[in-house]
Amino acid sequence: MTDSLPALLPPSLSPAEIEERLSDPARLLRDASGDAPAEGARRSAVLVPILLHPAPTVLLTLRAATLSSHAGQVAFPGGRMEPGETPEAAALREAAEEVGLDPRLPRIAGRLPALVTGTGFHVIPVVALLDPPVALTPAPAEVAEVFEYPLSRLLDPAGPERRSREFGGRMRHFWLWPHETQTIWGATASMLRSLALALRD
Repeated sequence: MTDSLPALLPPSLSPAEIEERLSDPARLLRDASGDAPAEGARRSAVLVPILLHPAPTVLLTLRAATLSSHAGQVAFPGGRMEPGETPEAAALREAAEEVGLDPRLPRIAGRLPALVTGTGFHVIPVVALLDPPVALTPAPAEVAEVFEYPLSRLLDPAGPERRSREFGGRMRHFWLWPHETQTIWGATASMLRSLALALRD
């Protein structure tokens, strides 16, 4: 369920405006077939689902606290790519496994720029459009919560914040998106920023 919003958020885009902007090759990386991972990086893909409510949202998950990696963090549905699998197929498969999303429902719009995480994953974000309502059944072993993030926040020029913190003896810089109850940072925040830049004027 979408959180209540502060009073002074910028107006969101309509579903039609979102589809129009994401169909523009100059805004969204639509062909990343030549994007090869760095040596040793683990190839993975995530689904970036945009729900086309009258006030659109982005679907996010809170990973289960018992997972071996990125436990308790906010993420998009996704995971490692299997041999011979495309990023789109991997993202849809993982979304079906993690949150029970019917893989026939998302309409693939394209890809955002790939990124390499501090844990050695080469992640390709696959943007998809969904017409609500969407029935989801999260897998308790993988997902503690599913929630929606208002797209209007991505359009706010003031967001996200740039933060710095020391991890493992090294200073790391990362983005942080505002939320009332969750900490949205790291790779997920970077991908949200890429989506924001693709959608903003």
